[in-house]
Amino acid sequence: MFRSEIKTTGLKTYICYITIITLCSLLVVSTFLYFQGSHSYKPVIIVHGILSEYSSMDYLANRIKEQHPGTIVHITNDFGGLFSLEPMWHQVHRVGAEIMMMSAMHPDGIILLGYSQGGLVARAALEAYKDHNVKTFISLSSPQAGQYGTKFLHIFYPDLALKSAYELFYSRIGQLSSVGNYWNDPHHQKLYFNYSKFLPYINNEKQTKLQNDFKLGIAKLDKMVLIGGPDDGVISPWQSSHFGYYDKDENITEMKNQLFYKKDLFGLKSLDEAGKLTVFVVEGVTHMEWHKNTSIIDKYIIPWLT
Repeated sequence: MFRSEIKTTGLKTYICYITIITLCSLLVVSTFLYFQGSHSYKPVIIVHGILSEYSSMDYLANRIKEQHPGTIVHITNDFGGLFSLEPMWHQVHRVGAEIMMMSAMHPDGIILLGYSQGGLVARAALEAYKDHNVKTFISLSSPQAGQYGTKFLHIFYPDLALKSAYELFYSRIGQLSSVGNYWNDPHHQKLYFNYSKFLPYINNEKQTKLQNDFKLGIAKLDKMVLIGGPDDGVISPWQSSHFGYYDKDENITEMKNQLFYKKDLFGLKSLDEAGKLTVFVVEGVTHMEWHKNTSIIDKYIIPWLT
């Protein structure tokens, strides 16, 4: 009987000991997970630019991971090289599907960054897929208000004259090209509105049944960051990266004087008035440097990836 009591007492002591160890272990794990979660970063989707491959954004992706260890960075792998000249809506729907997939996987929110043409694709995807959970959108030197310039044009169409480019782009054939979809000739605005299948639609300058959805997709953002500068050399006018653009005399109409801003056609004014729009004008940076310049990445991109 005495031996039985000793065994029982020893078993109880052992069970108590194991229980204490288990609880302590759970406390340590819970504490670790808590602090791990509190310092985690939102996943980032990067959309590359025209005539580029996804690998062109590797430097930017690696820098993000260096500065924010553990960040999930996804670079879109579609429409590389010459395939980036496919119609914009084709690209938008593919990128939109990736955004929705990442949104489902990360319900706490994601960050979307688009470079050059990729920034315009990304913005349109936010509008077309309004149920996204993108919290911050960063537009890196993107022609958000359109494009009209010789240097840019001759990269893709070396024999095409600037003044006559509208004859190609404002046609059924021209609209099969991504460049034609956002070519915004200030001297031929009637043709632009009649033929363009993309830019006037995502700007909600043409009435469609999707207007409210497009606006909601932008208005729900927590932050929009626009980055560009006067030495870009490709985006023309460079103010297009900030939603500024040429008037009929090729003078610049700044963003806040644009009709789509004043009428808040797609939510840009709402974002601005809510303090959710940040614009950076950065001098001394050429178009091919934005995503490879460490100081630019650290100063103008990294701080918004939280």
